[in-house]
Amino acid sequence: MQNINIVDKLNLISKMTFARSANLVKLHFSYLLSNILSRPIIWGLPISVSIEPTTACNLSCPECPSGLKSFTRPIGTIRIDAFKQNIDKVYKDSLYLNFYFQGEPFLHKNFLDMVSYASSKGLYTATSTNAHFLDDETAKKAIQSGLDRLIVSIDGVTQDVYEQYRIGGNLTKVLEGVSNLVLWKKKLKSRTPMIVFQYLVVKPNEHQIDKAKELAKELGVDDIWFKTAQVYDHQHDPNNLIPTINKYSRYKKLTTGESILKSTMKSNCWKMWHSNVITWDGKVVPCCFDKDASHVMGNIADNSMKEIWENSKYNDFRQELMKGRKNIDICSNCSEGLKVWAS
Repeated sequence: MQNINIVDKLNLISKMTFARSANLVKLHFSYLLSNILSRPIIWGLPISVSIEPTTACNLSCPECPSGLKSFTRPIGTIRIDAFKQNIDKVYKDSLYLNFYFQGEPFLHKNFLDMVSYASSKGLYTATSTNAHFLDDETAKKAIQSGLDRLIVSIDGVTQDVYEQYRIGGNLTKVLEGVSNLVLWKKKLKSRTPMIVFQYLVVKPNEHQIDKAKELAKELGVDDIWFKTAQVYDHQHDPNNLIPTINKYSRYKKLTTGESILKSTMKSNCWKMWHSNVITWDGKVVPCCFDKDASHVMGNIADNSMKEIWENSKYNDFRQELMKGRKNIDICSNCSEGLKVWAS
């Protein structure tokens, strides 16, 4: 997980039950043993689960399937009864629930009701938003919902820079929404959620990194994280997004002018042993990089998480990954180990 402040870390630890602790220990040991024996051994269940509230989004970001409306999988919104059933199947062993895969969570009319339900089960809850729907009333409800972490995407400190990536976005509305959150957090004397600015560093906004830090401090958010950007056609970078600051780029340029991924493809992946993703319609996929759900391991509506997690298809996928990640499509642009988080 990312670097988090001490209050947030203590909050996360406070939600660790005996069952969750035992599960985490089993996951770690099975992962280590799998690497030693070069074959997948699975003990335990995912400690971290992502659930997709909706695929809908109000923006048109150039490297996002939701914004580009480029999904090949069905689009839609999770039913709240289905969501509760999903939570009931995972909460005893899972600790961390991420309300995000694709889409803007606050477009779901029952989003904060879902957060409250997950929080009532003792789960650490987190989400990411473009912050266009945080009016005064919604901001208050967000603070009251029990949400533990709220990540706000802010990729520029002036409208002209911000909208170069967040196409269709309104920076003024974003900042008003964040101000509402900070105000209600103070009024309600709440320690949660941890409010974080997430700055996706791309070429058009890299010159505003220092100003973004100043803005975060001015507004009173808890932290700011700088994240490297995924570029699907990174070889050619048609939208001219790859930053020139090497620290914030997932890629390096060749003398030919093309760009390649900087990371080395190791034949293992901790994500395959500790987390997975549930789409709005119940499909379980192995990783957040599988945005089109092309590697469906099962459906949570039909099976328990244990049945899906331990089935032969999932283990075959892990085995294939251990032979070589470069042969798996969703691993080809993976950034594990390349995210840059800074306060």
